[in-house]
Amino acid sequence: MNQTAFITGATSGIGKATAELFAENQIRLILCGRRKERLEELQKKLGKLTDVITLQFDVRNKEEVFSAINSLPKNFSDIDILINNAGNAHGLSSIQDGDIDDWDAMLDINVKGLLYVSKAIIPKMTEKNRGFIVNIGSIAGKEVYPNGNVYCASKHAVNALNKAMRIDLNKHNIRVSAIHPGAVETEFSDVRFKGDTEKAKTVYSGYNALQAEDIADIIYFVITRPYHVNIEDLVVYPTAQATATIMNKS
Repeated sequence: MNQTAFITGATSGIGKATAELFAENQIRLILCGRRKERLEELQKKLGKLTDVITLQFDVRNKEEVFSAINSLPKNFSDIDILINNAGNAHGLSSIQDGDIDDWDAMLDINVKGLLYVSKAIIPKMTEKNRGFIVNIGSIAGKEVYPNGNVYCASKHAVNALNKAMRIDLNKHNIRVSAIHPGAVETEFSDVRFKGDTEKAKTVYSGYNALQAEDIADIIYFVITRPYHVNIEDLVVYPTAQATATIMNKS
C-alpha cells in the first residue's frame, strides 16, 4: 500500500503494534508520542521496512500539536490514514473521591487531544475528498462501570465524536471508524494505577486478555477494505470477557 498513516500514542501498546504491522505492509509512517527515546528506537527499527518520520509532542497541548503537524515535510504532508490512538485512564475512584487532576488528564488526552489532532489533519483530507480516520475507543464508551465515571465519560465522548465525524465528513468521501476494545494487556493498567505494577497485573491474570497485536490486526483489516466499505463501529472483547465487569477467570 503506497499510503501514509499518522499514528498517535505510537510508542507503546496498540499504537506501537499498529505501527509495526503497517511498516511490514509498506505503509509510510508518521509516529507521534511524548517519549523521544522510544520514538527514535521505533524509527530506527521500522525505518528498515518503510519511510518513517517521528513527531514528539503532547496531544494535550494544542500549540505543540499544530506546530508539529505543520512542520511535516512536503513528502509526508499528504496523510491518508489517521489513527487516533493516544489515550489514558487515570485512577479508579468513585465520583465523590475522584482526583480532579486525573479528571483533567483523561478529558485533555482522550477528548481534547483527539480533537486537536483531528482538527490539524482533517483539512488535508477534505481538500482531496479522501481519507480514513480510525478512532480507538473502548468498551467504556459503550457502558459505564463502577468507579469508571470520568474515564467512561471520556470514551463515551470518543464514541459520539466518531459518529459526528462520520456525519460531517460524509460529503467529503472520508471514511470514519471506531474500534472499541475490551481488556487489552498493555501499559494501560500501569498508568491507571500509577505505577503499582502488582495491582496492574491482577487486571490481566486468570484469563487470556487481548494483546495489542490483536487490535493492530483489526485496524489493518478495517483500513484495507475496498474504499466503498466502511466498518464504522466495532467492539472486540477477549473470549473470557462478557462486559466491562463480567470476566471468566480461572
